[in-house]
Amino acid sequence: MSAEPLKNLASQLSGDLFYDDTYRTLYATDASAYREMPTAVAIPKTLDDLKALIAFARLQNTSLIPRTAGTSLAGQVVGSGIVVDVSKHFTGILEINPEERWVRVQPGVIRDELNQFLKPYGLYFGPETSTANRAMIGGMVGNNSCGSNSVVYRATREHTLAVKALLADGSEVEFGSMSGWDYTKSVSEASRKNGSATLADKILLKTNAILSDPANQEEIRRNFPKKSIERRNTGYALDALLDMEPFTAGGEPFNVAKFIAGSEGTLCFLTEIKLNLVPLPPTEGGLVCVHCHSIDEALRATLVALKYKPYAVELIDDIILERADSNPEQRKNSFFVQKTPTDHFPIILVVDLSRNTRAEIEALATEMIADMQAAGMGYHYPLLFGEDTKKIWTLRKAGLGLLGNLPGDAKAVAVIEDTAVDVADLPEFIRDFNEILTAHNMHAVHYAHAGSGELHLRPIINLKTEEGHQQYRMIAQEIATLVKKYDGSLSGEHGDGRLRGEFIPQMVGTHNYELMRQIKHTWDPDGIFNPGKIVETPPMDTFLRYEAGQRTPEFQTYFRYKDQNVLQHAEQCNGSGDCRKTEASGGTMCPSYMATRDEKDTTRARANILREMLTRSPKENRFDHEEIKDVYDLCLSCKACKSECPSNVDVAKLKAEFLQHYYDANGVPIRSRLIANFARLSSLASLVPWAWNGILGTPSLRRIANRMVGFHPDRTMPLMGKTTLRRWAEGRRQGVGSKVHGLSSPLPSAQCTILLFCDEFTNFNDVEVGQKAIQLFERLGYNVVIPEHGESGRAALSKGMLKYAKTLAERNVQLLKDVVTAETPLVGLEPSAILTFRDEYPDLVSESLMADARRIAENTLTFEEFIARELDAKRINPDQFTDESRMVKLHSHCQQKAVSSQVPGKKALSLPKNYTVQLIPSGCCGMAGSFGYEAEHYDVSMKVGELVLFPTVRQQPDEVIIAAPGTSCRHQIKDGTSRKAKHPAEILFEALK
Repeated sequence: MSAEPLKNLASQLSGDLFYDDTYRTLYATDASAYREMPTAVAIPKTLDDLKALIAFARLQNTSLIPRTAGTSLAGQVVGSGIVVDVSKHFTGILEINPEERWVRVQPGVIRDELNQFLKPYGLYFGPETSTANRAMIGGMVGNNSCGSNSVVYRATREHTLAVKALLADGSEVEFGSMSGWDYTKSVSEASRKNGSATLADKILLKTNAILSDPANQEEIRRNFPKKSIERRNTGYALDALLDMEPFTAGGEPFNVAKFIAGSEGTLCFLTEIKLNLVPLPPTEGGLVCVHCHSIDEALRATLVALKYKPYAVELIDDIILERADSNPEQRKNSFFVQKTPTDHFPIILVVDLSRNTRAEIEALATEMIADMQAAGMGYHYPLLFGEDTKKIWTLRKAGLGLLGNLPGDAKAVAVIEDTAVDVADLPEFIRDFNEILTAHNMHAVHYAHAGSGELHLRPIINLKTEEGHQQYRMIAQEIATLVKKYDGSLSGEHGDGRLRGEFIPQMVGTHNYELMRQIKHTWDPDGIFNPGKIVETPPMDTFLRYEAGQRTPEFQTYFRYKDQNVLQHAEQCNGSGDCRKTEASGGTMCPSYMATRDEKDTTRARANILREMLTRSPKENRFDHEEIKDVYDLCLSCKACKSECPSNVDVAKLKAEFLQHYYDANGVPIRSRLIANFARLSSLASLVPWAWNGILGTPSLRRIANRMVGFHPDRTMPLMGKTTLRRWAEGRRQGVGSKVHGLSSPLPSAQCTILLFCDEFTNFNDVEVGQKAIQLFERLGYNVVIPEHGESGRAALSKGMLKYAKTLAERNVQLLKDVVTAETPLVGLEPSAILTFRDEYPDLVSESLMADARRIAENTLTFEEFIARELDAKRINPDQFTDESRMVKLHSHCQQKAVSSQVPGKKALSLPKNYTVQLIPSGCCGMAGSFGYEAEHYDVSMKVGELVLFPTVRQQPDEVIIAAPGTSCRHQIKDGTSRKAKHPAEILFEALK
């Protein structure tokens, strides 16, 4: 399509329409193996926008692809038409009726956020996908999503009461329960005579004609999946409609809304959804984590568990546990895992026995465990409560993402992951399934919904090879045949999409498939709604993300990427969309998306654009693309993705890598050079601090100076200390000890020598923080030495100047390699600087220094980690601190959250016996080094701060202490709230007796 019609369409919309290559590329994939460039991407704001899009699609013979979070696993939102993303503006909770227990919402409402809204009413929307903190109700209806708790709440279809939608002719329609439905009363006389029938009338007429036919009824009942299988998502739900009145006596009232559930946006465009609600789940959660030796043992144990009416029975296999062990965040959530006697990871069966009291759960668990032991099932049965249960569910939900970080090109592929059978058939079905894989020298990952007869089964396939493409089709065909043998459903909850549509005739018979084709044509005669899904689907091995025989290029990179290259690291992103969670879900990833709600600003988008360009670029320097620069522009390099992304896609690292290659082709901007040379410039300014402070401390002069370097005029600037920390420390130490290898001899009374890393930010700007830290350490009995070292290189890393950062890193490693040990650790006050030794240095320095860099990293600690370690070793006594009662609100630095932990900070600040420390549930503060200073980023920076941090700080009484270890965080809090935040070292120093 030419640009002119799209340009005209854009002028008609109050929302946005993008048809540039960047946006089209970002929406060419979802969480599946498919990729197809759409014509455009629409972000509608109003109902009129949707009507305009439908009219345009009909006029221009194109199509519309409804999309919410884009986490589809079968390619449901991939296609050549216009992707219509309703996730940004159609997010309203419109009406709630607590008495009748229903709520009316727009399709872009996030499932978990809906339940946060419902909690005060004592109500709950039951179906819960593993993506529930970003999955939206429109997508859940489109896919008929189920989730872990479907043994209790079943699928979304059962909770869909009514919908409002736009039909293919643009008309508005509402479908709901039609008790005592008689089509002769519901359809106009004109329609029954096939005269001026409305499209809605034609739909009802066709539905009645199909379902009233005894031959059709027989075919549907004979060939659709077993009714005992709760998860049945194969094709259109004709069987569900047939079970309603008037076609089945005693059935529930006829309701087309329930038929729309699972139709994948192929019949109409949903605008509002009315949902059934249930009472809140039991108040006490209790999980029995049954450790089994094999998949078969776990599946047999599932049948035992179901006798105890659990809320969920979920399986986590050994491969996922092994991947979790290599993921910093999920390793913490695997605390309960006990390996087998042969030192292998177990198969875990998580049995949710939630009830209203812990005593009920304990009694039930004891009985169930005894039952399993009598049958020889399992070897370890931890029962966990409270916060521990959240960790386990987080681990279970991370399964999909964890599978993305398998090294190399072979991945756990979503191809036959959604098969559902009667739960009683599951052990035998899985045995047959694994025999098929073994016959082809393949193996699979097993996880998820054992209690519902549906394991997510992902074979390991390299889709970049011809063999991989052949395996992809072959395994899909053979497993479809196996599922039919058990009268199962090829799709339990993930939908048919482009992946399974081809096999629907085999699954339900050609007669029923033809009925589905008639349904689609009646609803959507011009084929404008998400074509190529469910019916008339292209072959399942076409439009794949990777081409057969695709070669992974060799890249010369500045960073090392363990067991992979830079492209493979980007390819770890499988599209699961964990980066689309909002601030309401907690965590840090991804702060710019939280502020903008724009797909372009997700971790997923950044991985996607880099993958596309590195794979398909015709340039010798494949990094040399403005498209990458544009998508990475709002990345704050917060590092949250390094830990919070289940696939460990480190976008901050990728951004720095990209920028250096981009600079190689285009040169380094002046502002980036200035920022990277912050320490050098500060060294000069420190000679005349009065002049620096006179200019930047005077608002009118500061605004001029800011504009000159590209900073926002409203942003205040850090001022210089009257002296530097180094000069102050050297002045205090003159005449005490002699220098040996850059160290001064320890004081006779010292318990331990601390090597204090005098980072460039503390040295020049936050001198008082450094002074109080040194005095605190000395008062606690430590000898503090500032060894010979250079700047950390954090500023250079943040601007992608890796060549310069490498020289700084190598100099520091050479200076410190012989003095940093477990006995003399390197301790830092500024998290972003000290954690550079742990994070970037080992992957940046030359091979010859890599071992030294790793050894230093092992003995490098943040201030908070050191204090917490010494407290645990009882070398610090809480009695040394005040007995005064104070409240401390702690905002941790992003890199502490990603590379370290928030726990040491809370433990350190809790040293004074009566200090109550609460973590502020904020993500990134929004400053992120130089990001928040830059004129074009200032507004986003402040929006990030306003998400959680600023409002929380403003709500605190003056007597509450605000703690923030990061210099950028403290500066952002000051600019955003006018409150002074203190470094933990200051707080503890001031709390000394």
